[in-house]
Amino acid sequence: MRFDVAGRSVFAATGGQPFAAERPAVVLLHGAGMDHTVWALQTRYFAHHGRSVLALDLPGHGRSAGAPLAEVDALAGWLSDALAAVGARDVALAGHSMGALVALAAAARPGAKLRALALLGAAPRMPVHPDLLAAAKANDHLAVDLVTAWGYGPAGQVGGNRAPGLWLRGGAERLLERAAPGVLYTDLAACDAYAGAAAAAAEVACPCRVIVGSEDRMTPSKAGRKLAAAIPGAEAVEIAGAGHMMMLERPDETLDAMKAVL
Repeated sequence: MRFDVAGRSVFAATGGQPFAAERPAVVLLHGAGMDHTVWALQTRYFAHHGRSVLALDLPGHGRSAGAPLAEVDALAGWLSDALAAVGARDVALAGHSMGALVALAAAARPGAKLRALALLGAAPRMPVHPDLLAAAKANDHLAVDLVTAWGYGPAGQVGGNRAPGLWLRGGAERLLERAAPGVLYTDLAACDAYAGAAAAAAEVACPCRVIVGSEDRMTPSKAGRKLAAAIPGAEAVEIAGAGHMMMLERPDETLDAMKAVL
């Protein structure tokens, strides 16, 4: 599905069903350097179970035009405009990693009226190692290697895909390699700089679930639980054996955790 936000073309996957504004919506936000395809195994379920789905490509990512936005709050504002552009109502948001920070910031905006919120692979602070930032800024492939090495748990390092013949880490490498120069750096720098998660957490007024992976080395389970504790009424759910890329490593378990709140 294509539509325009501020004169720029935006792409969103809809899970094989046309988007219908009158149905409850599930809106999915990807992480740094990635795009809508990371949600491929979840979008179809929601689209075929009574929900309208938008797995968005953020500006400058995937098939969406424009330059990547350099601040989490700017992305939250863009998201508000995107939802208005398609007339989405009764919205539940789910975000992964950087997308989780954007979803959290959007949920805390004045006047936000969300049905529910799911935050995957998130923490109150998400600092990025200076060496990774430097590699990403230089468009050095080392940045891709580091993100994929740290992004997956043990199973993802040795194949790990539940579809026979596919390789989780290799697929993530190809996805990050497709990003335009500067996109991964802009995203990582936005995560590193964002200091508003604690304040945003206190403003969330909808049901929320923070989903963590037991083997996540980028946003450890302990940090995710700390974020959940800062959100009124939120609960933390841990997926055993999952690293940071839980929706690809443990797609069924991740979907079950998301369904319960979305």
